[in-house]
Amino acid sequence: MTSANGEGDYRSTVRHLIDGQPEHLDVLQRVCRAAAEGVSASGAGICVMTADGTLGVSATSDEAIGRTEELQFVLGEGPCIDAFAARRPVLAANLADAANYRWPMYAPAAHDNGVRAVFAFPLQVGAARLGVMDIFRDRVGPLTEAELRMAFTFADVTVEMLLDTQEEKLKRDGNGTGLLDVGHRAELFQAQGMVMMQLGVSIAEALLRMRAYAYSENRRLEDVARDVVNRTLRLDGHKE
Repeated sequence: MTSANGEGDYRSTVRHLIDGQPEHLDVLQRVCRAAAEGVSASGAGICVMTADGTLGVSATSDEAIGRTEELQFVLGEGPCIDAFAARRPVLAANLADAANYRWPMYAPAAHDNGVRAVFAFPLQVGAARLGVMDIFRDRVGPLTEAELRMAFTFADVTVEMLLDTQEEKLKRDGNGTGLLDVGHRAELFQAQGMVMMQLGVSIAEALLRMRAYAYSENRRLEDVARDVVNRTLRLDGHKE
């Protein structure tokens, strides 16, 4: 049974908030709006890594936040870019403090747009980086412990949604089989076992790592599984 403040409750709350957003919105925009609501923020944005390795804005809670998010890529600096490069959260509870030493161009521009605090959370699984989720506030101050946990949960759920969306797109485009036949399933299970041993993780985590790698490399999951089984790919970075 999950405790009152356990991970299961946070995930349930996140899913409920996402499901409560207008259905006509894009799924990632629904996530952004739900994230802003869940952590009492003025807005949120999701930036994903494109096939050529660059970052770009994928979805935001509203147009105003979209303009603030895009400033980072126009100016070449900001919490999203730093979080992606460092592979760890960037928490700027007072954007004015970052103006002189951290983001001399972005911080004043975002401040002019009404932003006072920004919190950036990498979207990643193992070594595979998918992008960043940014949380914006119009007031100074840190996230509470509960809000931090909620933000991390939103980031985890966003990763799952990005992976699901990628696989569905490959199927629609005719580039993926969904691993429906017995041969592909057997190969996938074998690859999961090999990755589990390589990384020392659970079988479920091994599959998640493979899906994340496939997403970041814009490849089909079945092709990644085949390379793992054929020992031409290791997800721990070692060479055979």
